[in-house]
Amino acid sequence: MRNIKSIFPSNRSYSKNFKKLVDNRFEINSLTDYEVQSIWKAYDISKKAHSQQRRRSGEPYFNHCIEVASNLVKWDMSSDVIIAGLLHDSIEDTELTRENVINEFGNDIFNLVDGVTKLSDIKFNSREQKQAENFMKMFLSVASDIRVIIIKFSDRLHNMQTINYLPLIKQRRIAVETRDVYAPLAHRLGMWNLKAELEDLVLKTLEPKIFNKISRKLSTTNKQMQKYIDEFSFPIDLELKKNNISYLIKGRSKHKNSIYNKMNKKNLSFSEIFDLLAIRIIVPKLEECYATLGIIHQIYTPIHERFKDFIATPKINGYQSIHTTVFGKNGRMFEVQIRTREMDKTAEEGVAAHFAYKENININDRDSINKHVSWLRDLVSSLQNEENNPKEFLDLLKIDLYEDEIFVFSPKGDLFQLKAESTPIDFAFHVHSQVGFNCITAKVNGKIVPLNSSLKSGDHVEILTSNNQTPSMSWLKYVKTAKAKNHIKRWIKRQQEIESVQLGREILDKALKKIKKTKLITKISENPKDLGFSNIKLIYTALSSGKITVSEIISKYLDSDLDLENLDDESLTSKFIRKARRIAKGVVIDGIENTMISFGKCCNPIPGDSIVGYITRGRGVTVHRGNCTNIPSSSNLDRMLNVEWNVGNKESFMVRLKILGQDRKHFLKDITESISGLNINLVSVDIKAKEGLATGIFILQIRDTRQLNRIQNKIKIINGIIDTQRM
Repeated sequence: MRNIKSIFPSNRSYSKNFKKLVDNRFEINSLTDYEVQSIWKAYDISKKAHSQQRRRSGEPYFNHCIEVASNLVKWDMSSDVIIAGLLHDSIEDTELTRENVINEFGNDIFNLVDGVTKLSDIKFNSREQKQAENFMKMFLSVASDIRVIIIKFSDRLHNMQTINYLPLIKQRRIAVETRDVYAPLAHRLGMWNLKAELEDLVLKTLEPKIFNKISRKLSTTNKQMQKYIDEFSFPIDLELKKNNISYLIKGRSKHKNSIYNKMNKKNLSFSEIFDLLAIRIIVPKLEECYATLGIIHQIYTPIHERFKDFIATPKINGYQSIHTTVFGKNGRMFEVQIRTREMDKTAEEGVAAHFAYKENININDRDSINKHVSWLRDLVSSLQNEENNPKEFLDLLKIDLYEDEIFVFSPKGDLFQLKAESTPIDFAFHVHSQVGFNCITAKVNGKIVPLNSSLKSGDHVEILTSNNQTPSMSWLKYVKTAKAKNHIKRWIKRQQEIESVQLGREILDKALKKIKKTKLITKISENPKDLGFSNIKLIYTALSSGKITVSEIISKYLDSDLDLENLDDESLTSKFIRKARRIAKGVVIDGIENTMISFGKCCNPIPGDSIVGYITRGRGVTVHRGNCTNIPSSSNLDRMLNVEWNVGNKESFMVRLKILGQDRKHFLKDITESISGLNINLVSVDIKAKEGLATGIFILQIRDTRQLNRIQNKIKIINGIIDTQRM
């Protein structure tokens, strides 16, 4: 294998730190001459840029850059990532500019450096621990490239390793952030060793006495630990070979934070922790798991209450393995896990099923889990495969785990999770319903924006309110979250109920004045049950929505022969439409029932028709048939609303059909028999004949438009029918 001497001329002088960095990279994987020269250029530029800076410890700041790059070398990262690691603080903390980095190293490396800078700008400043999950998700969404997070991991690891030089308050803040965000995120991305090291450093910072106590108890050297494992495994090894079972035995020791958590959660002493030493035995076949278990129990005495068979009864997250704890030599306890290669792969490759049971995360979407597992598995495979297309490899590094969510900050720094493309109105209602109701405008990142603007992850959002502001029905066109929609719909419904009562009162008052019976209102108010209502407000609402008429109300309470025909002032067609509408429970506009509406006289929609709503200025919502030619042009789409009839499944609708045919004997009989043959109720018939043509107006009760189409098709084949059309 080549080393640095074979690349750099002997007459040049390179620092020991750089030689060590590159030599370590050679031990892991080979580098091209160009890659080494590029790393050296980054090393030299970064060193000069940070030359006047010192860390809290007093050492040169550039030492931190070297350590970050060294971690990336250990993690087998590419030369581009190592270069970005050397430069990760240069744009933020030095006079080095965006143009400098792009000119020297290209856009890809600049994007890595810039991505780390953006992540550094995100401050985990909420004291509520529940914000950690949202913060972590936003962390992922802001970093569009997985390599950015890995560089940030390296940066955080070294900062935690040197945290003792910071003030105690800052130590605690950084440690809590590491515990709640970085360690869980490392776990999710399959970087188990990093997670363990970060958690141990957090424990050392937050609970130094406990950390030191556990460290003393674990003072057994690695050599002694391996000796215990070898002694325990030796008889198992012999028996497995006798039984022709191929196997792989792995030994491990629990890290300090894991021991502390187990002691703390289960109220155990150090000596009661059974799995300080653990053995994992991996075999090819399922049946060999149980054969291996039998062999172990023949050799060592099991602790029966510690036996768990997660193969026969897998965890809800899909985790499978046999766990048994046995007494080894000198009474030392060992936990043994037995599983197949496939089970081990599932448990070890950053699988959501593995971290879910550790972190008590509810798993409801198996397809989503498989997607993320596949993504991680493909990433690992690509890192190991040098033949991959560079563009395909970079595409694979793009993160889309949380493409359906965004994460934004309040002015106080609290983090809120919203649906993708949410607006300031969604955010306002998420903060508090009253903020949403009075939302008049918003500032996003300090700039005034329209209320229908789409927010992005990382935005700082401030809502400006006014007591005079109230929700608009048009808000329903662009809000995204269910919470905002429900609040807006409820508010509009309440307002429309008030307006409905007011309108009904005005209609009735006007009618009573017309017949000079204004005192009748007292009788109606005292006896609303005569009309089937519990109070007069419901009568007003029913009147304004067309469910009852003025004449029906007055005739119920007035014993006289007054002519009430003209009170409603309706034509025959209007009365028919009102009667048809009365069948429906109401109209729903964007999910709001009993909305104050008017119906287009141009098309006279009734239940069963496809309808649309149009927000008119000063007159609420007008409802038209979907194919009405008088619907406003497409340039006013922002004022169009989704409208549907709110009717029960068993309801029937009244429809008028105009039928034109030859005037002949049995013409009416043939039509009525066709209608009754489809079990359709015929409400009324009006037929006239003139000059050999018969014209009939038929009012039918039907279930839906499909039944209407069937009856029309059946009528069309009757002898002598010229045309049939809906009126």
